[in-house]
Amino acid sequence: MSEIDPRALRNAFGTFMTGVTVVTAQDADGHPIGFTANSFTSVSLDPPLVLVCLANSSSNYTAFEQARGFAVNVLAEDQKDVSNSFARPVEDRFAAVEWRKGPEGSPVFEGVSAWFDCSMHNRVEAGDHLILIGRVEAFETSPAPGLGYARGAYVTAAAEAEALSQGAKLIVSALIEHEGKVLLMGNDQGKLTLPETCVGKEGASAALARLIAETGVAAEPGFIYSVFEDEAREHQHISFLCQSAGGTPAKGVFTPLTQSTLMDIADAAVCTMLERFASESRMGNFGVYYGNQTRGQVRAVGTGGSSS
Repeated sequence: MSEIDPRALRNAFGTFMTGVTVVTAQDADGHPIGFTANSFTSVSLDPPLVLVCLANSSSNYTAFEQARGFAVNVLAEDQKDVSNSFARPVEDRFAAVEWRKGPEGSPVFEGVSAWFDCSMHNRVEAGDHLILIGRVEAFETSPAPGLGYARGAYVTAAAEAEALSQGAKLIVSALIEHEGKVLLMGNDQGKLTLPETCVGKEGASAALARLIAETGVAAEPGFIYSVFEDEAREHQHISFLCQSAGGTPAKGVFTPLTQSTLMDIADAAVCTMLERFASESRMGNFGVYYGNQTRGQVRAVGTGGSSS
């Protein structure tokens, strides 16, 4: 088993908004088992540890308590049916998804935002839950945006954008990241900007998809990273944090966020946002900004949660 790259793992942890995951393992007879969880928590990068919580009342309690490891599958926003199947007493939950054994042996799903295949590091009894701490032995990520869940309903990036765009003069930008670099474009004044576009009758999600397609890179909308009112230009600005699978951009260049690069950013509010992104990328701990172009607050994207 090859060693885990801490930087790549940190980026994987930080990029995916707290959302719906399915935790899987094999029982004593080698049969796949799994349950839907609200989220999982990154515990440590050295060694690479994550944890999930399993209710003592779960029918899978004994099997997971005795398992040699588990996998965490971060569902994509088009996998609501998978979430529902693993949250209910379905006879064959795994019929709802394409899966295979991961490098460490636990089931990992196709089409997810990410999966983390773990060996069992520790088990801790905590009240009415069992805490499972796993050591990440292998992981894989994709540009697919994750499926969120809040206040009893599923939340997707597209739904968030449409809700925010109602009745607003809206500009959407894409903060597209690949291997620690951000896609930046030049403007007529020789300054740098993020890819951005005005939203018309097509709606925010369609405008964002068009914007990403015009860059020529393989990327999909991630979570909303910043929302602010630009009072000077009288519009609302929404920026999405997106992961790119790479490729040569048709427009712009993937650029490291050095101090000299930041000094060349045309918009002061976007410069401040990119400074925050550079700092949060180093820590692997992201937040969402709400406010105007000069002041606001950053709400942490939490990674806590439990399952039943």
